[in-house]
Amino acid sequence: MNPMHTLTLFYDARCGLCSRVRQWLSSQPSYVRLHFVPYDSPEAEKRLPGIRHLRADQEIVVMADSGEVWQGAGAWVICLWALREYRAWSARLAGPTMQSAARKVVHWISQNRIGLSRLMRFTSDAEVTATAEREMQEPVCQIRPPALPRHDLDLID
Repeated sequence: MNPMHTLTLFYDARCGLCSRVRQWLSSQPSYVRLHFVPYDSPEAEKRLPGIRHLRADQEIVVMADSGEVWQGAGAWVICLWALREYRAWSARLAGPTMQSAARKVVHWISQNRIGLSRLMRFTSDAEVTATAEREMQEPVCQIRPPALPRHDLDLID
């Protein structure tokens, strides 16, 4: 078995909850490199041809550099496995006792992620990008110096 060095997480960049989870995962110390790719991007299709057939718009898809692919609860378990502080949790959730519950929770969150994003007011990566692009296209405000008092030169003869 080849050692795993990188996990590519295909996520919904238009979903606030997905984007917030991406930020959180990015901030965690990990055993392997985590690379994030919007599932509907050209890069996603290049990295994982046929990703559109995996319902990546409904559940996260994760691919290891070794070629293994996980989706849904299995994808979240492998994400936790990659994190230094959560590897023990991944083992618990992958075990027979918790596996069914983890699958149900992940499915419920996936089905309700847009509503949860609105409820928690999470901004998606796509919204952040669109706002930044709009701001870059807006004209730069020209600040005029304050008007200096006008001296009435007509009084001087």
